[in-house]
Amino acid sequence: MPEIVLSTLNARFIHPSFGLRYLLANLGDLQPRACLLEFDIAQRPVDIAERILREAPRIVGLGVYIWNVAPMRELVATLKTLRPDITLILGGPEVSYEIGDQPIVQLADFVITGEADFKFAEVCRDILAGNPPAQKVIAAEPPDLAQVALPYELYTEADLAHRVVYVEASRGCPFSCEFCLSSLDVPVRQIPLPPLFESLQRLLERGARQFKFVDRTFNLNPEASRAVLEFLLERGRSDTFFHFEVVPDRLPESLRKVIARFPPGTLQLEVGIQTFNEQAADLVNRRQTNPRVEETLRFLRQSTGSHIHADLIAGLPGEDLASFAAGFDRLVALHPQEIQVGLLKRLRGAPIARHDSGWRMRYNPNPPYEILENTLIDFSTMQKIRRFARHWDLVGNSGNFVETTPLIWSGDKSAFAGFLRWSEWLHERVGRTDSIALVRLMHLLFRYLCDEVRLDPTAAANALWHDYLRGGRKDKPSFLKDFLPNDGRTSGTHTAGAGLKRQARFAGTAHPLDPAP
Repeated sequence: MPEIVLSTLNARFIHPSFGLRYLLANLGDLQPRACLLEFDIAQRPVDIAERILREAPRIVGLGVYIWNVAPMRELVATLKTLRPDITLILGGPEVSYEIGDQPIVQLADFVITGEADFKFAEVCRDILAGNPPAQKVIAAEPPDLAQVALPYELYTEADLAHRVVYVEASRGCPFSCEFCLSSLDVPVRQIPLPPLFESLQRLLERGARQFKFVDRTFNLNPEASRAVLEFLLERGRSDTFFHFEVVPDRLPESLRKVIARFPPGTLQLEVGIQTFNEQAADLVNRRQTNPRVEETLRFLRQSTGSHIHADLIAGLPGEDLASFAAGFDRLVALHPQEIQVGLLKRLRGAPIARHDSGWRMRYNPNPPYEILENTLIDFSTMQKIRRFARHWDLVGNSGNFVETTPLIWSGDKSAFAGFLRWSEWLHERVGRTDSIALVRLMHLLFRYLCDEVRLDPTAAANALWHDYLRGGRKDKPSFLKDFLPNDGRTSGTHTAGAGLKRQARFAGTAHPLDPAP
């Protein structure tokens, strides 16, 4: 039986815990005495406690994040109630800052803040030897990345077949955006490339096909970034998918050339715009050259096959609804495949807290601590933006309505204003922002386009039908039949392509390895 259990609650099954694999890989001589147990937030904490206790561990290390802190608190309380003799060690960003008043911290025995690659093993070794640390909160110094054991062999065959493989080529962030915890990181440090390339080669040989690099600024070091991209380009297959987060106004020609060589659908670039409002950007210490950002996005859309996922944040101090709407419209005009509209979160330890008084920032006290209102956007308006964001995910970002989405604001000068009207119309009739079946959502869109936008029913029906076919579906929804020609097209085409299913729909193809529903 293992003496050490490493565990966490992931947001979804498809997301494995990268941090716990690092801890396990660096346990040294304790590794044979440890095991990794992963769960997700859909599972009941009492059932998770049962599974952990089945191992009869002496030490349980738990990763605590913004998405799991509520059920994790229940899990910790349950474990301590049933087995008060077990030593519980917490780590992760949610318990690395402002920890004094957190109930979950009060329940645990120890908390390790910072990068615990080596510190967790050190603490476990002391506890097992009968010499536990004298202090409850233990600060971990940033490790020498050249000495850190890479965790990639700990991805199982099942992980490679069914989950995203997280990878990193660097740690840290050079920027100081106040809404982000990365602004507190030490300067960027590079993972040595030779051992990283060995690990990537092995993962590819074992069949890994979905890679997500977690670097906060992947393209900060162009030479290292180019080396990684060229390595993957030479060894990846047409069905391999790579995700990177890039700084949009720092993409030199050397990187542009290699990005342009990736086959369509194999490369996703997450581009953090956050805001086009220069006053708001200055207030939160975000450095960004907007004309250069726009030029980069135009290049990526016009000259590469990359799938572009762009981020905007609503609720920043200094930005009102009109400004946010203008930024959204500006981004829509640049045609990224996805626009992630996120509400500002007040992360523990993030410097954004300094604006609470001056801008009357009011946040939800419960995770994920999203903004409720501020001086420029009241609660009612913020709720509309919150619904807008969710409905945009269902329609604009899903890939299910590539042709239909622009029709929602046809005749409008503002894409934001047009989509906001649709969002509020939908909310009045459905009263929710989730669990809306695809065909029902299509029917509601058809009604809205015909009744509110005054679009010709045949044009609306054809756009919805083309989008439906794009996903490889076989049935023709009954409400469309009277407006579509009987041309014999009753199913979509499964064209071979790369990327994930959602991304492939933007390219007009369904993912060849993922059957349509």
